[in-house]
Amino acid sequence: MARPTRALPLFRSSEPVEHAQADAAKRAHADAAMRGLIVKVLITSTALVLLLLYLMPLGYSIATSLKSKNQVTDVQAPLLPAARVTFEQDGQAFDVLRVPMGGEVRELAITRRGRVNSTFVDPADPGAGPIEWDGSWRTLEPVYLLDPKWENYPTAFRFINFFQLLRNTLMYAVITTIAATFSAAIVAYGFARFRFPFKGVLFMLLISTIILPSQATLVPTYAVFYRLGWVGTWLPLIVPTFFANAYNVFLLRQYFLTIPTELEEAARVDGAGPIRTFVSVILPQAVPAMIAVSLFHFFFAWNDFFGPLIYLAGSQDLLPISVGLFRFNGLYSSEPQLIQAASIMTMLIPLVIFFFAQRFFMQGVVITGVDK
Repeated sequence: MARPTRALPLFRSSEPVEHAQADAAKRAHADAAMRGLIVKVLITSTALVLLLLYLMPLGYSIATSLKSKNQVTDVQAPLLPAARVTFEQDGQAFDVLRVPMGGEVRELAITRRGRVNSTFVDPADPGAGPIEWDGSWRTLEPVYLLDPKWENYPTAFRFINFFQLLRNTLMYAVITTIAATFSAAIVAYGFARFRFPFKGVLFMLLISTIILPSQATLVPTYAVFYRLGWVGTWLPLIVPTFFANAYNVFLLRQYFLTIPTELEEAARVDGAGPIRTFVSVILPQAVPAMIAVSLFHFFFAWNDFFGPLIYLAGSQDLLPISVGLFRFNGLYSSEPQLIQAASIMTMLIPLVIFFFAQRFFMQGVVITGVDK
């Protein structure tokens, strides 16, 4: 007798396979998200550490500018501006130290210092009498209280004659920035758009002046300005900026080359000449580059030390902040807190300018109306 056979299904269900594939895709997606999160955390942590390392000198300068002279010279003082806590008794001031006693650390004022035995008094209960403690008091840590000296800033402001130095520096920086930026823009526009004999040779000759050290031209340049009677005035520092700088010319020329020529052709069709085209077409398109060059030169002029030191040595009323700080450092070398306060005040204006102008560095080159 034949045994009955069971019929097999023609098609197997694919639902388990689909579920397995979906679970695998979810796990892969979760693993990728976790790896991305780990990478972001590592990158952010590294950036924060580098930022802290970069800002450490600035933080130290700010902390030092808020300390007193005693706080600066105190080797046990913390990094933040803090003064030692003292306790006054019978017209005398005693330092308060952290004394380990009876399994705890108490803050007591030392009234008698000894090699192996010292006497303390409790500032919270001075009527309890003296407290004897066996040990070397030099091993004890003093108690500090946060005590910033904000008066360092007005003191340094008066001593350094900050208003006069600020006026001189702003005049020098603003005038030379305007002159250097627009003179470089005119020269760069000529090299970027016009054709003339020996254009390449002249541009290479201009760029080669970047590698020429200033020390090689210092003596003849000083002799020329001395013959002209300009030494002791701002003219040797201001007049040369009206004749462009090779570095600024190179930056602006490279930027002008990215501007489509179709914009200038459209301006010429409308009847605009080279000057009108430069002012109305090229400069508006090159605002980010112009601002970058202006900031570079402004910060250079603000920090320029060697030029004013050479040409303004005999004119005390014309000195900028850089030379004024140098002289202030020489006169008040024993007051580092005042020197740091003056330095922080000097840094404020460039920091504020850079803070408000940084968005221009983030802007892309926006060119509308023309398809290249």
